[in-house]
Amino acid sequence: MRLERVRTNGTFSIDGEDFDVENNIWLLGDDHEVLVIDAAHTATPIIEAVGDRTVVGIFCTHGHNDHINAAGDLARRTGAPTLLHPADEMLWEIVYPDSRPDRALAHGDELTVAGAKLRVLHTPGHSPGGVCLYSPADHAVFGGDTLFRGGPGATGRSYSDFPTIIESIQAKLLGLPGETVVHTGHGDDTTIADEAPHLEEWIARGH
Repeated sequence: MRLERVRTNGTFSIDGEDFDVENNIWLLGDDHEVLVIDAAHTATPIIEAVGDRTVVGIFCTHGHNDHINAAGDLARRTGAPTLLHPADEMLWEIVYPDSRPDRALAHGDELTVAGAKLRVLHTPGHSPGGVCLYSPADHAVFGGDTLFRGGPGATGRSYSDFPTIIESIQAKLLGLPGETVVHTGHGDDTTIADEAPHLEEWIARGH
């Protein structure tokens, strides 16, 4: 399996505030086809990284604007479907009031790209429809903003909830093999083994 990261910069907007952010966009596939995970900010560098490969889907780990604001343009330019958990459609509508995602994701769904099977894990908390994408064969999980190096994704904003994200991480992620690499929506990778020992610390600090 071929994995590439594209980084883009832009604005994350929520609750009337704007934040400058750098996002990770993950391309998973082979020399012929690719799945794009989190089309952030601008489609052009994603198109350049894809090259002449077929984009089989645009997987949205959640509906915050900085993770989907290039999805519409990318879909138009490649013909690929957009995939989002329906619990985040209210966030999608802020960016795309006149359209809906092409496909609804659900916990346990299987996607296939370049012959590899990937499993959808519903991990609410950062947002109600937050999902991760697990690749058992590659010992990798694409975590969006659910789990980072050093702890859970941010809560305390609209539609987010700290106890919920803790439950999601504990039930859906920390049980994965320790060597599983967590490819995050922002910043550097981590592993399940590196993060699992710190669960009680996160609960105690409350974020």
